[in-house]
Amino acid sequence: MSQGFKLLEPQELTDNVFKLVGEDWMLITAGGADSYNTMTASWGGLGVLWHKQIAFCVVRPTRYTYEFMESSDTFSLSFFTEDYRSALEICGSASGRDTDKAAAADITPVEDTPGIVYFEEARLVLECRKLYYQDLDPEKFLDESIHQMYPKKDYHRLYVGEITQVRIKE
Repeated sequence: MSQGFKLLEPQELTDNVFKLVGEDWMLITAGGADSYNTMTASWGGLGVLWHKQIAFCVVRPTRYTYEFMESSDTFSLSFFTEDYRSALEICGSASGRDTDKAAAADITPVEDTPGIVYFEEARLVLECRKLYYQDLDPEKFLDESIHQMYPKKDYHRLYVGEITQVRIKE
């Protein structure tokens, strides 16, 4: 296991999920060390579904990470301290199609579990096994203001993953 992390059970997490996802942001990463992509996200959540501890996130089909999410059975969510805000901004604005985001953001990819990449500098990592996906359907938006989020009509795909491993910095 990568240096400096200890393993927790998902129910041992004490972070405020609204701050964790919505304010601190995360990197969604899919693929293995030989070929992966990561992107910054601030939409998603944690909870219980189908008697499993789950994480969910959304990825637009136009994002390069979408291809990796589609071809992978697993993904990770990496959370950082505020010291890494600029790294998250780089990973949210550069495209992995033509940029080595990890190098540009000065973060180190790690693959302790085969097929799951996360980052050494993260303070918290959730490793997930995909359970479900669904494309968001604008005809089912009950709040008309949600349409403003999609001027290009590039609706997200929702991914639900069972949390299989939690790593936290010691």
